[in-house]
Amino acid sequence: MMVFRFALKRSFSSKTNLLCLAALPIALIFLPYDPESWMRLPYGYHYFSVVLLFVSVRLAVILLEDRQKGIIKRIAIAPITYLSYLSQNVFAFTILLLIQIIIMIIGGLLYGHELYHATRLFILYVMFAFTSLSMALAWVSLYRSKETSFLVYMALVVLMALLSGIMLPMEIMPDSVEKIAFFLPTYWYNEAINVIVTQASFIDFLLPLSILLLYAVLFLLIGSKRRIV
Repeated sequence: MMVFRFALKRSFSSKTNLLCLAALPIALIFLPYDPESWMRLPYGYHYFSVVLLFVSVRLAVILLEDRQKGIIKRIAIAPITYLSYLSQNVFAFTILLLIQIIIMIIGGLLYGHELYHATRLFILYVMFAFTSLSMALAWVSLYRSKETSFLVYMALVVLMALLSGIMLPMEIMPDSVEKIAFFLPTYWYNEAINVIVTQASFIDFLLPLSILLLYAVLFLLIGSKRRIV
């Protein structure tokens, strides 16, 4: 598990990563909640999906840095397989995202936020974190430049949030936009939030979860493709 421990250490080596992983979730807990707002969850919990997308690509970029430094080439002659290298990194990143989620849920309950169904919200956050990380891995596998991949990805995140009802209510969107949003993971995250808030049945909750899982598997298959340079 040497790669796992090293991945954890590197994740905290950047001050920006440290801020995103440790301070940001705590700050989100204390964001206000307006009952008159179209957002059905406290602001921090509504926008947590965007944070997960942002943090995921910050972590995934570490693998792109390894490729730039030629570490992937050296793995070919090292006593470790590429699959082991990748899986240990993904496991480390997943643990970090899971810690963020636990902080959010426990913090929200202690602070007295209305989370409707904390268990389902936890499950949704975990599934979306896995989807976000898989999508980030697939994205960085397409690029050679860390800066380019990150900047373009952040623009994509903002666009997805706008189209999927995270930054703006879906009710004001034209039908054509909703048809496009239907194919985005963030749309199904938002659908799951609606299911939680309306306290619909668990069967209804499983549909958006299943679609997020399909996205996660698809992106993980793309992101796990070995690329030397």
